[in-house]
Order: sequence, then structure tokens, then C-alpha cells
Amino acid sequence: MSRSPDWTVPAGAQPKPEDYHYDLDRALGAVVGIRSIVPADAFSAETLGTERAGNGVLVRDGVVLTIGYLITEAEQIWLTFSDGRVAPGHVLGFDQETGFGIVQALARVDIEPINMGESGALQVGERVVVGGAGGRHHSVAARVAARQEFAGYWEYVLDEAIFTAPAHPNWGGTALIGSQGDLQGIGSLQLEQPREQGTEHLNMVVPIDLLKPIFDDLLTLGRRNQPPRPWLGLYATEVNDRVVVVGMSSRGPARKADLRTGDVLLAVGGTEVSDLAGLFRRIWAQGSAGVDVPLTIYRDGKTFELHVPSADRRRFLKAPRLH
Repeated sequence: MSRSPDWTVPAGAQPKPEDYHYDLDRALGAVVGIRSIVPADAFSAETLGTERAGNGVLVRDGVVLTIGYLITEAEQIWLTFSDGRVAPGHVLGFDQETGFGIVQALARVDIEPINMGESGALQVGERVVVGGAGGRHHSVAARVAARQEFAGYWEYVLDEAIFTAPAHPNWGGTALIGSQGDLQGIGSLQLEQPREQGTEHLNMVVPIDLLKPIFDDLLTLGRRNQPPRPWLGLYATEVNDRVVVVGMSSRGPARKADLRTGDVLLAVGGTEVSDLAGLFRRIWAQGSAGVDVPLTIYRDGKTFELHVPSADRRRFLKAPRLH
């Protein structure tokens, strides 16, 4: 997701100030660039790499909200502000359930933060801006294409994610800005949706309303103040109403318990599962991290039970370094 500094969004896709009832440039001024360096031996390096770049948004004096995969296990973080200044940052917190991450700028920031909106009121079809660091030239005039459940293969579910189109090309940590110039969500992924005439690219956005109940916890504790969910370290996909294992974390519980690529996951705790969201919710329903998760597996023509001792994923991650 890293791009050279001279790239721009095509002119026809850029937002125009006259199309909005708020100060567009002022709102986009709260969007910052993020670059992070992660140690090669970090747990997340095998899937996310050691150099990551994207965006973040000033939501409080010196506090930047972003998508957590940009900063997970980072040993160095650099923030580029809309006035051109660059400053180091420090990871304050990361929430596994939503994917939000928070960074503290380690320098004075004289830029006005953006206000958090009410993403629950955002309507399908509503006009929005997906803002990237660098102002209008790095932002996209978009619409809300859908609001629906999203399940990610890495043990992740949002009850109602926001999807926008056209897609922002440098989506990670972008600001979803609503009709009042307020923050409605943080960009996470780019997805493809089949259409009658080709494929439409969408951004998946994490709604800002999910941050509000846990914001103070992330600022003070670095995590939400609740027992962590059980984590198995498996990657799965849906095939013909079945859930199939397609990979596993190299050091995770699933691999240690001899779960294998190609295994069909039929049930969790005796309850049948047929999709990713159902699988993950049943795993989380077993209790807190550390609980044994009973899986019903189909492999090589045989059905059997396999108990996987779950873990707290955070324990596999390097803690943020103090500067």
C-alpha cells in the first residue's frame, strides 16, 4: 500500500470543495501519512511485512486514529502532517475486535482534529469523501455502496461494515468523511464486487461508532478493558456452504493442535457452521482466550473431533517500544 509521494487520484474522482457544505480542505487537513518499521522477527511480519505505509486521522490533540495493521508491532512510526512536518509517533493501543489502532504524536501538533460523527446514521447512497494524506489530490469523492456484515479469513467479523465506491487506491487508514465534515470511519481493505459490466472495486470501512465505547480504554490501557477472545491462528474460506481451512499462523494454536490445510470445519462445540462469521462467532462463544475449542473436522473421508487450546493473540505480538 506504499506509494511514491507524487501519485494523485485521477482528477475526475477527486472531491471538489463546491460540492460540500463544509470546509473540505480543513477536514482533509486532519488526515496524516503513516509509515512504520516492524522488526523482521515480529509475529505479524510474515503476513504484513516489515515496512508499512498508509494514513491516519487526528481525532484529538496529537492523537492519530488509524487501522491497526499499519502499526502492529512497529518499532518506529513516522507521521507526516498536512503542513508538511514529519514527527515520530508511539503506539498507544490496538483493538483486535474492530481493527482500530491509535498513535500518539511525539511532537506538538498545531492542526485541528476532526470531529467524530454518528456512523449509525450513514445511509446507503449517501455522498462521502474517502480522505488520504495529502489533501484533495489524494482523496476520492465516493458514495456509500452498502452496509452489511463482513467476515475476514483471519478470525475477524464486523456486524455491519461500511462499503464505499469508487475505491481509494491507498485505502489503509483513510478517513471516511460524512456530509457534516465529520469522521464516519477508517478505511481497512479494498474488495472486488462482480457487476454485470465488469468488476467494481470497493473500500471496506470500520464504522467510527465502534470506537467510542473503547476509545478511553485504548488511550489508557492500550486495549479494550475486557477478557480477550479465544484465537486459534487459522485462516479459512467458504466453499459451497462449507468452511475450509486454507492456512494457519506458523506459531498459532491451530498448527500446534494438528489442524491442517484442507480440513473442513463442520461444527464448533456441537453447533454446525457453514460460513466464516458463524465459525468465528461460535469460537468466541466458547469463552475467553485460553479455553479449549472443540471442533468437528472432516478430513480424508473421516469425521472426528479435535480440541484446540485457544490463545490470546496479543501475547504473540511485540509490545510497543517507548521512545
